[in-house]
Amino acid sequence: MSARLTLRVSPGAARSVVVGRYGAGWKVRVAAAPEDGKANDAVVRLLVDTLSLPAQDVQIVSGRSSRDKIVALEGMRPAEIERRLAEASGAREEPK
Repeated sequence: MSARLTLRVSPGAARSVVVGRYGAGWKVRVAAAPEDGKANDAVVRLLVDTLSLPAQDVQIVSGRSSRDKIVALEGMRPAEIERRLAEASGAREEPK
């Protein structure tokens, strides 16, 4: 199982957190500054912690020097990723 996740990243925040939906993707804030890959590392750590995935299963595949990133995730279904991100952002999922 693999999935791609679109993120809008705001570096230099007070703390790292999943904010909520941002268009077709998700917005996250990370405490790290956008220098020397620190913000990218913080994004990976946030996803590892939020999704309970091993670090080797989370990889930024596009946008390493941009606020807009695409992240490849291994070992989790897209529906479960969405559920966990919504839970982390405090959003409630609507019944289907």
